[in-house]
Amino acid sequence: MKNFIKIAPLVVALALVSCKKDQSADQLVIEQGTAQVAEPNIDSQEDMAKEAQSKPLTNIALSEAQFDFGKIKKGEHKEHTYEVTNTGKNPLIISQVKPGCGCTVPDYTKEPILPGQKGKITLKFDSSNFDGLVNKQAEIYANVEKAPIVIGFSADIQP
Repeated sequence: MKNFIKIAPLVVALALVSCKKDQSADQLVIEQGTAQVAEPNIDSQEDMAKEAQSKPLTNIALSEAQFDFGKIKKGEHKEHTYEVTNTGKNPLIISQVKPGCGCTVPDYTKEPILPGQKGKITLKFDSSNFDGLVNKQAEIYANVEKAPIVIGFSADIQP
């Protein structure tokens, strides 16, 4: 029974981090067998939005805001590319794409996207730690009026 009491906090901590959060959003703090979730760092999100909007503003159009992978096998790695178009008059600068979970890795056009031109945002998803229906999101920080822009995907993870 004593071993169970010593191991229980570790099991809880591992369950909490099965999908690692970005440390600037939520941070898991483990101290001497206890797990606590720190408060989100709002200033950093506001700073990212301000940085993105410090450039001359422009407009963006997405090919889609939500994508459905449908049924996929547990453990599969999937990716989807969202097309972005600069519909404004100034270069579009994507300063960051921030996924809501460590299971999703972003890749995006780093150079300025000129008016009328297209860029890409790819989200790569590792389904290893999930079962059933999942919905994941990422925030796009760019020099547009209403940043961040949220994109997402869903999947039905099968055993």
